[in-house]
Amino acid sequence: MGRPDPAGEIPLLRRLWSGGHLLPDGASGGPAHPLIRLFGRWVRRPLLPAARLWRRNIQLRVVATTLLMSLGVVLLLGLVVIGQVRNGLLDAKRHAAQGQAVGGFEVAEQMADRKSDNRGQDGAGAGAQDSGAWLNALVEQLASGGKGAYSVVALSSDSGETPYVASRGPRASGDVQPDSVPADLRRRVDEGRTAPYERYGKIVHAGSGDAEPALIIGKRLDDNNGDAYQLYYLFPFSQEEKSLSLVKGTLATAGVFVVVLLGAIAWVVVRQVVTPVRMAAGISERLAAGLLQERMKVTGEDDIARLGESFNKMAQNLQLKIQQLEELSRMQRRFVSDVSHELRTPLTTVRMAADVIHEAREDFDPITARSAELLWGQVDRFESLLSDLLEISRFDAGAAALEAEPIDLRDVVHRVVDGAEPLAEAKGTRILVRGAEAPVIAEADPRRVERVLRNLVVNAVEHGEGRDVVVRLATAGGAVAVAVRDYGVGLKPGEATRVFNRFWRADPARARTTGGTGLGLSIAVEDARLHGGWLQAWGEPGGGSQFRLTLPRTAGDVLRGSPIPLEPADSRRNRRPDDTGAAQPPAERLAAVPAQPRSPLPADAAAPSADPTALPGNGARVVRGAPETPSDGPRGGRETDARPTTSNEGEGRPRGR
Repeated sequence: MGRPDPAGEIPLLRRLWSGGHLLPDGASGGPAHPLIRLFGRWVRRPLLPAARLWRRNIQLRVVATTLLMSLGVVLLLGLVVIGQVRNGLLDAKRHAAQGQAVGGFEVAEQMADRKSDNRGQDGAGAGAQDSGAWLNALVEQLASGGKGAYSVVALSSDSGETPYVASRGPRASGDVQPDSVPADLRRRVDEGRTAPYERYGKIVHAGSGDAEPALIIGKRLDDNNGDAYQLYYLFPFSQEEKSLSLVKGTLATAGVFVVVLLGAIAWVVVRQVVTPVRMAAGISERLAAGLLQERMKVTGEDDIARLGESFNKMAQNLQLKIQQLEELSRMQRRFVSDVSHELRTPLTTVRMAADVIHEAREDFDPITARSAELLWGQVDRFESLLSDLLEISRFDAGAAALEAEPIDLRDVVHRVVDGAEPLAEAKGTRILVRGAEAPVIAEADPRRVERVLRNLVVNAVEHGEGRDVVVRLATAGGAVAVAVRDYGVGLKPGEATRVFNRFWRADPARARTTGGTGLGLSIAVEDARLHGGWLQAWGEPGGGSQFRLTLPRTAGDVLRGSPIPLEPADSRRNRRPDDTGAAQPPAERLAAVPAQPRSPLPADAAAPSADPTALPGNGARVVRGAPETPSDGPRGGRETDARPTTSNEGEGRPRGR
């Protein structure tokens, strides 16, 4: 394949081909050559719009299928009809030609017999001289009865039984060439003696050299002197070809009209069915977009009309139910808001009384003093619950406002860690901060971001069972991320999908150190969505959990990915070696987030600013497996790790559950 290049013995063309890695070494298949891929894209590009239209338009598919099938049927019928007409014309021509040829042969025999009877006692030489003239007269007489219908040719016999006669040359009527008679037919006529033979051939005309198909019938006869000769009738198929061409043209014209007519009929019929379906699809999209007053136009009493009526009844019932649910939800939100506001005044009074009693607890007996402490703690928890309920009601009412400003997430993380140090010291947990060497700047609401991170860090310390809690910061592209990793009890299968639900607790029997309300993560995920970001969870039983907050660097931007993988690199699955004993590479250790159901938005609706995986209960991943106890980290206070964080640019858009 090509000449060897100057560098070695390998041909140049082969080296160029192998450079594209059509089949990599040791592999049974691989990516195609770049030139082949380029050619494939060049060929496929103009076909993509047509393929998209073919997939999306059922009317086009039905009409095109009808046209193709009708075209096939017309072609098949045309071939059958043309074959039948052709065979009929050939049979009719053959029978007529045989009758004409048999009559001509009888006339030639009768003329030869009469000439022999009238011949005198002249010598053989005189008879031989009359033979050529007799053949000319015979050919002219036989051909005169069928001018244009057939031609007559007389040839000498090659049997060798008769002496050569100089005047015995080939005779033919009109401009027909005597060599139009095939040689094999002449041999068969000589061998058959008195039996006529026929064969399909071509008539060659003198001068023009044109040839036309014909049926040739010949027989061996005796002339007026008793010498053998061959007489042939040549019947051209010119009239039959004209008739067959007329039939073909008629069938082609009729076939085109039939195909076009069937296509038009299919278009009209399918349109009557597809138009209501398209209308129903458009109305369904508008209903999904929130336009609940949309209805189908119903005309007639057929199946399509009944479908439209059923669709309208369904839409009406859905609208009624949705309105009832919206009214109920509105009443619940208003009830929560009103109750929360109404509880402010008595709670303030109870709080003041509890503070007074709590300060004077040393003057009480032990039981009363303990009751005062419990009262003070529960009032404090009641205040937190009331504040969370008010915040949730603002989110539900759509009244939450974002006050974004450029902030350094390192400062927010340090404030959160400083505030969680007393709890960490009480639990024997060390909080490590990684990736804080370079600024992590983003346009965000510092109060809301601090509330989210405080909730994540406090939960990690509370459920970390005294092991280390790692807070990781990273920035890449147009996103910033903060991940909080603990090595505690983790999350059981199915819990990560409910961790953002309101008032949900992983273990109701587990004691709360900080007295949480069960609304922290629900408020945190709403804060993340308000920023256009994601709050996602990952966990494995006995291997801890990780919560990741991802925010756009610029307020209003749409996230395309996160700098930190959702599943940490030290998870149990990533630490497990493969079958060969080698650890899996990082590219293979990144687990895909389970698929997220599609949002019921119409095709022309604007894309949401936040990823759907940030919704409560979505975007979480739970690793199933037997619990394993990780090694306990050092205990103590807070420590800042100076190691940089490697951003994961290749993770791409997080995928939902």
